[in-house]
Amino acid sequence: MKLLAFDFGASSGRAMAAVLENGKIKMEEIHRFSNDPVQIGDTFYWDVCRLYHEIKQGLMKAGPAESVGIDTWGVDFGLLDESGRLLSNPRHYRDGAYARVAPGFFDRISEEEVYQISGVPYLPFNTLYQLYTLKKEQPWLLKNAKTLLLMPDLFGYFLTGTKNVDFSNASTTSLLNVRTGRWDEKLLSALELDPAILPEINHAGRVLGTITPALQEELMISAMKVITVGSHDTASAVLAVPAAPGEETAFISCGTWSLLGCELDQPITGEAARAARFSNEGGAYGNVRFLRNIMGLWLIQETRRFFRKQGKDYSFEDLKNMALESRIPSVIDVDDERLSPPGDMPSRICAICRETNQPVPASDGDVMRVIYYSLATKYQEAVAHLVTITGKKFTALRMVGGGIQDTLLCQLSADFTGLPVYAGPVEATVLGNLAAQLIALGAVRDVREARRVIADSFPVKTYLPREEKR
Repeated sequence: MKLLAFDFGASSGRAMAAVLENGKIKMEEIHRFSNDPVQIGDTFYWDVCRLYHEIKQGLMKAGPAESVGIDTWGVDFGLLDESGRLLSNPRHYRDGAYARVAPGFFDRISEEEVYQISGVPYLPFNTLYQLYTLKKEQPWLLKNAKTLLLMPDLFGYFLTGTKNVDFSNASTTSLLNVRTGRWDEKLLSALELDPAILPEINHAGRVLGTITPALQEELMISAMKVITVGSHDTASAVLAVPAAPGEETAFISCGTWSLLGCELDQPITGEAARAARFSNEGGAYGNVRFLRNIMGLWLIQETRRFFRKQGKDYSFEDLKNMALESRIPSVIDVDDERLSPPGDMPSRICAICRETNQPVPASDGDVMRVIYYSLATKYQEAVAHLVTITGKKFTALRMVGGGIQDTLLCQLSADFTGLPVYAGPVEATVLGNLAAQLIALGAVRDVREARRVIADSFPVKTYLPREEKR
């Protein structure tokens, strides 16, 4: 029984084919592609038609399969008209208009009340504020929109013709009531948004439908089920965290963003949680991912991209080694909003160091050391807040995702948090996607068994804290 997982990140995507044999998951990458946003004038778009084209390529390369699941990043969406056609390319969450326009929403309802209802701290690109911006800048789009679909559900609709909203992704929008698990009437009223535009919310494990006959004919492929997974990529990654029985575990899903937190049965929306910027997001099967969004590998990725524009073709290994050679002690707030847009990251880092009266990087290696140590310091701060707010005493930090291939970041995470770090699996998001499909198809009993299968299938590397951090 072959399964197919599409995993979209902010910079690339891939199709992974997998089988479950003798209690272990075996998988291979069959298609990889870049995810290149497009700037048109002052608006930043996702190239959704190109991304759908890449899904088609993956389906053709996969051959016959039992099912397919799709996960992506959160908050962004497409709007369909009454006939089901896409009205416009979805805007990118890094579009500059959101930070400029979004704060005006708090004239209607306070930031504190939004958090009390949704459990999600303010970020200008959360779906609520994206919609508020559209109402201000492009009101005709919402006037003509019949349905809003978040990105993974938009792709699912393209494949099956069925509209759906997955709980894990809906929970990132700031439109969901964190206690009822439904769209919140008060927030929708403050936004002046017709609730009919939002489909019913469902959890992972639903058979959305099958690939449409027209698409089967176009691609010359057989029918396969499209199954809803934890469609927010972090929800899928957390589903794959292979915690040991009885272990009190915090996690970091480490990619373009670092998502640091733990799993809870009930949300926490007190002032301490809001002040520490912890988000109550949905797990694939309805629990709470209590986590902090931290600027992650974006800082390294964008710095490398800027260096390459200057003709410095550093590999990621080069950047790590350069950081190890530096001794600059400066540490910055990696969540400074100036670090969010693409562009000249080294100059921004230097400016922040100057403003905070710290040594200013004098070399590319200094820039990299500031990034690494600033990330580790932020992880240390977030774990301390997590302990205080939840009352839990953590015995391990589980790191998953592509970022764990950076051995320096993993070791610094152990050093600064004081917790043993268990790094693996790298492909956690894909594995969580596959786990939901296996559970839906009856091949695996439940989440606990899925995590055991994942732990048996892929290695985990241990990093112990060192007393000397620098």
